[in-house]
Amino acid sequence: MANAAGKEIRPISRILIANRGEIARRIMRTAHDMGIATVAIFAESDVDAPFVQEADLAIALEGRTSSETYLNVDKVLDAVKRSGADAVHPGYGFLSENSRFAKAVSDLGIAWIGPSTAAIEQMGDKLAAKRVMQEAGVPTLPAVEINPGCDVNAAAMEIGYPVLVKAAAGGGGKGMRVVEDANELDEAIAGARREASASFGDETLFLERWLTESRHVEIQILGDRHGNQVHCFERECSIQRRHQKIIEEAPSPVVTAEIRNKMGDAAVAAARKIGYTSAGTVEFLLVGDKFWFLEVNTRLQVEHPVTEEITGLDLVREQIRIAEGEELSFTQDELSISGHAIEARLYAEDPDNDFLPAPGKVVVWEPSQVGNARFDSGVESGCEVSSEFDPMIAKIIVHAPTRREAAGRLARVLETTNIQGLKTNRDFLVSTLRTPEYLAGDTTTDFIERVNPDRTKQVSREELATAAIAVVVESRTRRRAAANVLTAVQGGWRNSRMPLERVRFRMRDEILIIEYEVLRDGRLRFVVDECESLVIDHNSGDGDLDLEINGSRIGLSIVSEGDSWFVHGPGGDCELIELPRFPLPGADGSKGGLTAPMPGAVISVNVNAGDEVSQGQVLLILEAMKMEHRIVSPRDGKVKEVHVVQGDQVDNGALLVVLDEDED
Repeated sequence: MANAAGKEIRPISRILIANRGEIARRIMRTAHDMGIATVAIFAESDVDAPFVQEADLAIALEGRTSSETYLNVDKVLDAVKRSGADAVHPGYGFLSENSRFAKAVSDLGIAWIGPSTAAIEQMGDKLAAKRVMQEAGVPTLPAVEINPGCDVNAAAMEIGYPVLVKAAAGGGGKGMRVVEDANELDEAIAGARREASASFGDETLFLERWLTESRHVEIQILGDRHGNQVHCFERECSIQRRHQKIIEEAPSPVVTAEIRNKMGDAAVAAARKIGYTSAGTVEFLLVGDKFWFLEVNTRLQVEHPVTEEITGLDLVREQIRIAEGEELSFTQDELSISGHAIEARLYAEDPDNDFLPAPGKVVVWEPSQVGNARFDSGVESGCEVSSEFDPMIAKIIVHAPTRREAAGRLARVLETTNIQGLKTNRDFLVSTLRTPEYLAGDTTTDFIERVNPDRTKQVSREELATAAIAVVVESRTRRRAAANVLTAVQGGWRNSRMPLERVRFRMRDEILIIEYEVLRDGRLRFVVDECESLVIDHNSGDGDLDLEINGSRIGLSIVSEGDSWFVHGPGGDCELIELPRFPLPGADGSKGGLTAPMPGAVISVNVNAGDEVSQGQVLLILEAMKMEHRIVSPRDGKVKEVHVVQGDQVDNGALLVVLDEDED
């Protein structure tokens, strides 16, 4: 069919989404709004995931790992053929920048919601992309491909340390290592190659100059099949850990109108040179008013919502319309920036343990109702965050008239979101957004190391006592509801004077002993740390409490699982472990034992029993959520026992290696 302008249009009626989690749900939302049916594909661990439930049709890929499922081109193509879909949207990551997959989809006569195969091939090879940018007159950093004939040590010296070892394919911080000196180079290359192969199916690497105090600024581009290309202004994504972005914003707090125009013109020039269609991103490093090309991502970016918020666009809608053959629905002159938007990525990870992944069950997921925030999430209460995939739980986005208001609103939204059952970076995000440096726009890529925001929320003893009181009240209510005798007798009634009831809780490394009794007027008297509190329970039940503690009213919600009590209040969340009344016997831990800091797969064991090792030596390597973690020796010594072999799957806390006891 043709549109009013005589352009050939091919309407899309069913989209297969070759992805998972929050981006799959995000694409479904727009597709359903446009009257388009959706098809999900899923790995075994995703069978009950929300994106699977929300699709009109879902097809199992029969496997658990990325390589067995979402990265398996043949399996995904088979699902495409079976699905009856007339279009494929790849989301980001996985096969989104795989030109073989894009070509195979197109060869089936199915619309590819993305750029051309030629553009993916040119820009997917980051070294080829640099050459294209140089031809377009865009400044680039020196780089050298690591191939069998390359003298990597000489190349690194020529570029100048520090250097970045970087995967030529993919993105998202995978397959990247910063190397400070020659002693670290070989190990960094080996680790980056493994990650690149596991994440993208391509282990090609290159070396690039590393700028330690730059800003990561990117330009959103869009192009249609009729020769129209525009940019949708910039995003700043400088706050990163492990080269992966965690807070993004638009516009950048330091980009002037002049820099914006120069960067935008450079990005559009690049798009025109390769005939770019669909959504893409041209990334730059910015120092002062000078910028250098970094890479082109030929896909939708994780952080695309901040651009949508300041421009009013739906980028997924534009992608679908472009794939149908429509022209862009706007021109460059019609675009403008409205207000400020900030996005925070909520991860299942432990900031106190070098941000290592912390998979587990999401016991409670209740997005905040304050701040009018946008939640792009991949979970609901009861979901499992698997160790097989990226640990991102959700993206939380706010839009406000000013940057300072957006930062304050986002911090409060995060603080009042109820996320329980597993460790997350939520408290770290809140503290980051409230640092004077962030509010001043001092957000270079070394922000985390330089500013060092608090990794976790410091819970005061008073807050801990309030949470414990709430747990005791809720526990009493549940016991009363379950009682089948003496139901007419007031809870806690005694016909003689008895000692106070006693309960013990643990939060992290703190122990709290709480004593209480029920008074004749129904109030509860608590004693915590020798301080007395009188508590009135106003209509508690079903985990929602309205308590009056010494005359102050407070609302809290509580969920329990086993001995764990998850408390959500005005200041955030905490988990209390109810301890047994009497100590339980337990086996002593192995002295000198090194345990797994996270669930994962053992991908390398470098020592045997009897080996002499030195402090800092790598003993073995674990992989979880597509990231590697090295287990190193804490001291000089001898390996006494090795409890794992390559290929083992281990739980968090599993014993890996035992060293002989330190005689000192």
